[in-house]
Amino acid sequence: MALSPSRHDVSERPIIALAMGDPAGISAELAAKLAADDAVNHAARLIIIGDRRIFDEGARVAGVAPTLQAAHDGDAFSNLESPAFLDLGHLALEDVDQGKATPAGGEFASTNFRKALALAHGGQVDAVCFTPFNKKAMRYANPGYDDEIRFVADAIGFEGKAREFNILESVWNARVTSHIPLKDVAAALTPESIIDELALTHRCLQQAGHDHPRIAVAGLNPHAGDGGSFGMEEIDIIEPAIQRAREQGMDVEGPFPADTVFLRAVKEGFHAVLTMYHDQGQIAMKMMGFDSGVTMLGGLPFAVCTPAHGTAYDIAGRGIADLGASRQALLLAARMASRARQAAAD
Repeated sequence: MALSPSRHDVSERPIIALAMGDPAGISAELAAKLAADDAVNHAARLIIIGDRRIFDEGARVAGVAPTLQAAHDGDAFSNLESPAFLDLGHLALEDVDQGKATPAGGEFASTNFRKALALAHGGQVDAVCFTPFNKKAMRYANPGYDDEIRFVADAIGFEGKAREFNILESVWNARVTSHIPLKDVAAALTPESIIDELALTHRCLQQAGHDHPRIAVAGLNPHAGDGGSFGMEEIDIIEPAIQRAREQGMDVEGPFPADTVFLRAVKEGFHAVLTMYHDQGQIAMKMMGFDSGVTMLGGLPFAVCTPAHGTAYDIAGRGIADLGASRQALLLAARMASRARQAAAD
C-alpha cells in the first residue's frame, strides 16, 4: 500500500500557478485533468487560476472530480498541501462560445495569465504554466499581441533576453530567429546572435537538469551550404559562432544539414538542436511528437511552460483531449523550479 506523503515532503514540492487558457477549447478540460493527475500532484503544488464555473464544466467533460482547496489573494500559498483554486469569477459559462475565438475568451485567458505571472513575479509561486491560448482571441483582448514572451515581458516589466523552446523527451529545439518573414532570416543571422542563443540554450538545459548539455547546430542552406556551393552563411557566420561557443566552454557541434540534424541529435544523444528559423525546427518537432511537445519560455526569472499544441476547438466538449503534453509541461516546470529553489538555498 502506498504511503501518504508527509507534510515535510509536500512542503518541498514547488508551487506552480496554472492559468486556465482559452475557455472555448480544451483548456478547462486539461486544467481539470491536471488537478486530478497523480504524477503532477506528486511533483508540485498547483494553484489553478480562472473561473470555478468554467473549471467545473471542464471537469464534468473530462470525467474527473478533483478536490481543490479555495485560495485567495493574500493567502500563504507556502502552506498548501493539495491543489487549490483561485477563483476570479470573471466569466459565466453561458458566455462561452464553444469552438470560437472571441474577445471574452481572450480576456479570460489574459486575466488568468497576468495573475499567474504577478504571483510568480512577487515570489508567491515558483513557476507558471498555462493551458492553451488562441492567438486570435488574445489579439481581440490585447491589440498588438505578438506572442507569449512579449506578453510576459510587458506584464512583469522584464527587459532581459528570453526565447521560446520546443521540447520533447528526446530533444529540445531552440532557434536563432522566430516570428519573422523567411526572406529576412539570412540577414538576421550574425555570429553574435547565434552565440547568444547557444548560451541561453546551454543555461536553460542546465536549469532543467542536464548538467553537461550537448547542442547540435543546423545549417541554413541545403546540405549546410555544401562547402559554399549553396550559400556562404555556414562558412562566414555559423561556423565562427560554433568555434567561439566552444571556446566559452559549451559542447556544440555543427553546422549539420537541417534535413538530418534531428535524426543525428536523437541517435547521438544531443540534448538540443539550434535551428536558424522557426519552421526549420518546428516541422521536425511536431512530426516527432505533436501530442507530447512542450513549449518553455526560457531566460525569464521563473519557468513558464505550456503544451505546444493549440486550443483544439474541433474537439472541445468531447472529453477526449490528450493530457500528455500538458502533464509534461507541468513536470518540466516542477523540475526547473525545484532546481532554482536548490540553487537559491546553496
